[in-house]
Amino acid sequence: MALVITSTAFAEGEAIPNRYSCDGPDVSPDLAWSGIPEGAASLALICDDPDAPMGTWVHWVLFNIPATATGLPDDVPAKATLDDGSVHGNSSWGRLGYGGPCPPGGTHRYFFTVHALDTRLGLETGATKADILAALEGHVLAQATLMG
Repeated sequence: MALVITSTAFAEGEAIPNRYSCDGPDVSPDLAWSGIPEGAASLALICDDPDAPMGTWVHWVLFNIPATATGLPDDVPAKATLDDGSVHGNSSWGRLGYGGPCPPGGTHRYFFTVHALDTRLGLETGATKADILAALEGHVLAQATLMG
């Protein structure tokens, strides 16, 4: 079974509702995944926008999500470490937690990518997308992406 990520907030290729953007309360959408491979020790989630005018804009970084987790609820709090041990990294805004779509103009694509890893990442709160990508090198068992 392949790793799959979905949301009840929007389907693959659909517009992300205002609730999850700067035009609304700007809370994170619920996410669900299935098909976590055997041997997974943790998950990492990165949400980014490759269509941003100044280069890819990172909207959310969350890592060391327990491999037993089946998703994230709507409106995940922006605290450093969640109750389940998941750790927030810094977005391109330089802050912890989710920051939704807020394009300066035009239509942008937002990619929510979950990585199943064979280890927990030895990174601190506030790690960046670049830190995560470097740390997960050689540890990815599977990945899946949802684009809104």
